Amino acid sequence: MKIARRAQAGTMQSSDIMVFAEPGDELIIEIDSTVAKQYEHLIRAKITEVIERMNVTSGIFRIKDRGALDYAIAARVEAVISRAKEQEA
Repeated sequence: MKIARRAQAGTMQSSDIMVFAEPGDELIIEIDSTVAKQYEHLIRAKITEVIERMNVTSGIFRIKDRGALDYAIAARVEAVISRAKEQEA
């Protein structure tokens, strides 16, 4: 599945994450996090896990993290993919 249109999910509140998705020719994940030095690898792993589970093959994901926990990361990525995916016929 490809990302078909721009979408966003989440907030910029503390302990939350804002996820932006838009169409792209390849899969790109950009992360801006207040806890990047300690946890960027774990944030990226959770995002990648959800993207793979939802069979997304291309799109650009821009992440603005403010210390979100795994369940919030997964929920926001799932929501943005649902909003941005191609419409089913």
